[in-house]
Amino acid sequence: MHCNIEPTSKLDRLALTQKVIENRKSTMDFEIVAFPQHGLYYTDSLALMQEAAKMDIDFIGGLDPTTIDGNLEKVMDVTIQMALDNNKGIDMHLHETGALGLKTIEYLIKQVNQNPALKNKTFVSHSYVLGTLDVKTTERVAEELAQAGIGIISTVPIGYLVMPIPLLLQKGVHVTSGTDSVTDHWQPFGLANMLQKANVMAESYGLNDEFGLSRCLKIATNHVTPLNDKGQVAWPKVGDTASFGLYETSCSAEAVARMAPIQNHFSKGQQIF
Repeated sequence: MHCNIEPTSKLDRLALTQKVIENRKSTMDFEIVAFPQHGLYYTDSLALMQEAAKMDIDFIGGLDPTTIDGNLEKVMDVTIQMALDNNKGIDMHLHETGALGLKTIEYLIKQVNQNPALKNKTFVSHSYVLGTLDVKTTERVAEELAQAGIGIISTVPIGYLVMPIPLLLQKGVHVTSGTDSVTDHWQPFGLANMLQKANVMAESYGLNDEFGLSRCLKIATNHVTPLNDKGQVAWPKVGDTASFGLYETSCSAEAVARMAPIQNHFSKGQQIF
């Protein structure tokens, strides 16, 4: 859950978000990203972000360090230091493409490798640059992302850019889907339904057999699937958290292909829908 931090609303949105979570935490899991929607310096948000970093949040957000704030190293270094000082993860929203985007990705990989505490706690959202590189460069960057434990969160865009999601998964990058907003401020498409994102992925990359469709489900479920790639039962098992959805469908492949409507939803053993 992203919470905008900027000089107009200051920390008010974060306080309200935490109030909502307090009322729902018995039935839902949350992670909060303190997100500098206007950059750190463009609207003088650094002090607010530093204050938010000390609060009950999970990730320090970031936004296009060069195009928004005009200084890659300065922005990345202070973002990384906030995460390290407060034991938080990082969620860098990167829309930059070309040389700028590639430089940002490479700088983040270098910094995470130098600070192992950030491994498997660092994500790049959108990361459109990965959809604009040549295959050889994309393969190299994907391998480096996997080795650094940096995940990619994608809205699975179509029409103007095709992200190399199958290649990223093949190289071991942890890819998950997301949405910009339940009521999307940036485009009129989508239902804030991660099963729809899996469906878009399957259709975009021609993954239209049972195996391919069932593998697409993992971007919607944080890589939890009923069967693993070898067809062995992976979920549910005794001891797994009882959070799941029930769909009227014959298998996970059909659920992805047909975007089956949810019938019941359980969170931590409680039926909430």
